[in-house]
Amino acid sequence: MAALLRREGPEPILRRLIDELRADFLRWPEFDLAPRLASHSAGGVIELMPIADAQLYSFKFVNGHPGNTRLGKQTVVAFGMLADVATGYPLLICEMSLLTALRTAATSALAASRLARPESRSMALIGTGAQAEFQALAFKLALGISEIRLFDVDPAAMAKARANLEGHGLRLVCAHSIGEAVTGADIVTTATADKTRATILTPGLVEPGQHLNAIGGDCPGKTELHSDIVARARTIVEYEPQSRIEGEIQQMPADYPVTELWRVLRGDAPGRVGRDEITLFDSVGFALEDFSALRCLRAIAGSGPGLDIIPDPNDPKDLFGSVFSPGVGFEKAA
Repeated sequence: MAALLRREGPEPILRRLIDELRADFLRWPEFDLAPRLASHSAGGVIELMPIADAQLYSFKFVNGHPGNTRLGKQTVVAFGMLADVATGYPLLICEMSLLTALRTAATSALAASRLARPESRSMALIGTGAQAEFQALAFKLALGISEIRLFDVDPAAMAKARANLEGHGLRLVCAHSIGEAVTGADIVTTATADKTRATILTPGLVEPGQHLNAIGGDCPGKTELHSDIVARARTIVEYEPQSRIEGEIQQMPADYPVTELWRVLRGDAPGRVGRDEITLFDSVGFALEDFSALRCLRAIAGSGPGLDIIPDPNDPKDLFGSVFSPGVGFEKAA
């Protein structure tokens, strides 16, 4: 995966991902949809994210453990599979820690293309961990963002993000506070990891016309925005049944109005309707995004060497004999 990404480069892959995501969101009713299955613990969450259309099935196994960095481990790791619906056979097995970061950034940029003001050029990026560089490059590519204002409570993480983004045609500013980062910014992206009801943004920090891209809230009890901000904003979500449980809107009454992104992209519902309106993309990540990413990666990578993980006996009804009977086995596969 790393070799493939280095060969292709981040921006060409992000461009293709945005196109694939748009195409799949536009055919939203064709998918078999379900909220992800989550197993929560004191330190994090492990989730399974399945989805299918008439031809392909995909799933992603993913965790979220904010304390992992203290152990020298990543907060999020993932892998996934794309399979043929007609036979159930896997077509692609893939690492998805890198791919999730790419598809999250691409989805954020796709949503912002309909929710942010067209002339937006400056983005505040609050939280400069594993997602930061991908988000910056996706917004530069899709919206023409030219200035990134970085802030993190960890100065080393902020320095890391700045060093990685040098040479990508962005003006980079390391802010001393959240307030300094967001003041005058057209877009504010929050990408923090702590599993807590945080208030990264308070009402006094949000300005008329800003687009808020909240990607850090992704499980019950984990938020980033003060509820008064959510109450003021036009809120777009990926899949409402999942977002009600895991997104910023878990803080809100059950009748708080939201719009699913696919309806905005299809023109069935408005995105931004006024210059001074505050828009919010309350993103928790959804299985359709993984489906699009896996399908896109398969197209980029082409046919691989294959993995010997499925029995292929001479007699498909004799699984036992293919392993245990002398002289009977996998000659066909060999």
